[in-house]
Amino acid sequence: MTSLVSEIPAAPSVLAAEHFARRLSLETDCWDVHEAMRSGAVDFVLLDVRGPALYTRSHVPGAINLPHGKMTAHRMAEWPEDTLFVVYCAGPHCNGADRGALRLARLGRPVKLMIGGMTGWADEGLPFVEGAEPGSLADAV
Repeated sequence: MTSLVSEIPAAPSVLAAEHFARRLSLETDCWDVHEAMRSGAVDFVLLDVRGPALYTRSHVPGAINLPHGKMTAHRMAEWPEDTLFVVYCAGPHCNGADRGALRLARLGRPVKLMIGGMTGWADEGLPFVEGAEPGSLADAV
């Protein structure tokens, strides 16, 4: 008897390795971001792409508020060309992080999506902060 799981055979290992390596080149998760920030090994800029009001109400510690619509070549010139950006939004129900990642990629910037966004961060039991971070659009509001 064949299950729905095995009805379609698994891909060859070499294809699976390529697939998952590609996903990890485009995505990171909340725990890895948290661990990097906790350990001080922050080699990326974390961008919250939601609007300033939502950001000010609650966001991931250390994140800068920069809605995807405000990501311009001029604004991104504040960081060196090889800066890795990690973007997030509200969660899986929101495509703001995808839009931000697309915009950054079109600007030639290295980018990864923090899968889960705010929802994933909460699911991991990780802390949030309120208010604005220096350099955020919310800081100017």
